[in-house]
Formats: sequence, C-alpha cells, structure tokens
Amino acid sequence: MLRVRGKREFILGLYQVPKHDSALREAAEAGFNLINRSAARAAYDEAHALGLWGWSALGSIVPVNRAEGESRIRKTIETLRDHPALLFWETEDEPTFVWKEPMKQRVSAEQINGTAAFIRRIDPVHPLYLNHSPTNLVPTLQAYNPGADIVATDIYPVIPRGIREMYALWPDGRQGDFLNDSLSQVGQYADKMRAVAGPQRTVLTVLQGFAWENLRDKDRDPAMVLYPSEAQLRFMAWQSVVHGVNGIVWWGLSYTPSDAPLWKDLRTVVGELSKVRDALAAPAVKLPIKLNYHDTGHSLDRGIEWLAKPHGHDTLLIAVNADGNPVDVTFEGLGRYKSVESRSGVTSFTWTKGSLRERFEPFGTRVWKLV
Repeated sequence: MLRVRGKREFILGLYQVPKHDSALREAAEAGFNLINRSAARAAYDEAHALGLWGWSALGSIVPVNRAEGESRIRKTIETLRDHPALLFWETEDEPTFVWKEPMKQRVSAEQINGTAAFIRRIDPVHPLYLNHSPTNLVPTLQAYNPGADIVATDIYPVIPRGIREMYALWPDGRQGDFLNDSLSQVGQYADKMRAVAGPQRTVLTVLQGFAWENLRDKDRDPAMVLYPSEAQLRFMAWQSVVHGVNGIVWWGLSYTPSDAPLWKDLRTVVGELSKVRDALAAPAVKLPIKLNYHDTGHSLDRGIEWLAKPHGHDTLLIAVNADGNPVDVTFEGLGRYKSVESRSGVTSFTWTKGSLRERFEPFGTRVWKLV
C-alpha cells in the first residue's frame, strides 16, 4: 500500500476527466484523490487546491539521444519535485505492447530500468509507476520491475460483440487474452500483476472509463457505442479490491461525452469506495468463512470471491459474484459478530446466528458491515 507522509492510502485515480469546465471539481467531490497532470506547476496547483494528488509521465531516455532525454527529464523533475501534490512519476505506458506484433516490445526493459535509475538520482523520494498492457508472460513483465515501485495493468472488458477492427483489440474483438472474456477477468489480471510485482510493490488496476467505439477518430457506429453500466463499474472496482489491489485508476474519460451516463455512474461508484477508503487501505482481516452454495439451476464456475477489512471497531465484508449466472450462497463462520448492516444498498440477505445468506445476480456486488 502506498504511504503518503506515513499514512496508508488507497488510490482512486483518473487519467483524464470529461471535457467540461467543472469536471475536475466534480471528480474531487466524488472522492477521487489522484489525477494525471501535465508538466506545468499550474496544473499541480489546480489539483492541490481541490485536494488531489497528481502524477506526470516523463517518458524514457533513448540511448542514441541520451543527452536530450536526460535534459528533458531533469527539467521536468526540477520543476515539480517539491510540489506538495506530486505523488509519483511515470516513465512509459505499456512498454511491451506493439499492436499486431506481439513478439516485439515497444520499449525495452533496459531502457525503462536505465531511465528509472537516472530519475532516482535526481529525485529519490517519489516512487515510479509503470502500467503494462494485459498481455505478455509474467517473467517478461518482471524484467521491468527494477524501473517500477508501482505496477499496473489496464483491462477494459466491456466491448460490444461484432465491433470492427481497431487498435489494441485482438482479431476476436477482445483486449484481454485469458480464456475468460467476462467482467471477472479483471480479478485474474489483478492476480497476474501481483505475480509480476511481488509482495513489495504497489499494484493498481486501470479500469474502463469509455466506450471502445468512441476511440475512433471518424466513422463511428452509434450502435457499437457501449459504456460500462453502473453495476459493471461497481463489480470491476470491488473485484479489484477483493483481489488485493492497492488502488484503482480509470482511463478514457476524455473520450466520454459529458452527457453520457458513465461519468455520473462512475462518480457514484467512487463515492461508495471513498466512504470506506481507510478500510480499503488497511491490511485484510482473516475470517474463518466457509461458503455453502445452494442450487440455482446453474453450474458453479467461479463463484463468490470475498475479502474482509477492518472498519473502525467493526469489519467490512466485501463479496462479488464472479459468475455470469446467479449464485445463492451462505457465508458460514461469522459467529463472532452480532449483526450485519448492508453498505451496498441491498438488504435482501438473511442473517441467522453467524450465518449470512444472500442471492447474487450475475456479477453482483455486496458490501456489509459486520458488527
């Protein structure tokens, strides 16, 4: 977990906001705490005034033009390194990804790691962030670890069937490459990034804040404009939490019209997360929970995933249904608690002497406070 001035902090960040004047203020009011910034101090002043941290991309140093690269990066660092809103630096985005040429790497590990060593000599205080595409083997990505204190991956699974070819999608129309092409692939990629990062680095997921069709410069098909719904945004975020990430960042809001429902829906979900930010930043609570499933007429594929966090004197129990079918389940082993309160607006659960029974819709999310 990132520590800021000694305090554990769970990150709720944005690469961009929608293109209207009040968007950054709306983000701060919703509970976001991080925003990508340009290399200008004025951009950081604006973020700081709203209680937001920021980060900037520095790029990397190309060996054939080392002097120019070092001069450019040094200038940016010396401009911003003392700003109270600066949280971390980024080098290159998705360094291993080359569309349609998966055996190539856009930026080598040697170039990233060498650049990181140069940055740390100038600024040994602020950590370094590296976001990977969801592809490549774990050992391939681990080669970049010397250049990263914070490791992330971007996974955007809400894609309409039949979408025309476009950058970053495989021929089958998917961005990820696991067999699981449902929303619950988010959790699998979070696990993959933890395997890449190891136990000592911060892990973030970068989640979807756009409709894929809107990324086209022209010839958009209105029938293919598909935004993640509020329920999908909620599931992807809370599943990331359940899989142990240390923060979440959303990409693509600059491609999302201000009047699209996604911006309002995302602020609603982030508001729910931010209300329990201290709990999310805390180490997990170990509970002797046993899941007892009840037949719904469907097979059980991935089932319920859960995590518990301390919440004051109480415990926050977070559960998501990673199945595309409804699931009926009893959480047994909660006898140390006297009562349960819903923190997700769903009150259909049954509580009986340490057993909590709930029926989840496909990719449903539940958050309870155990008292």
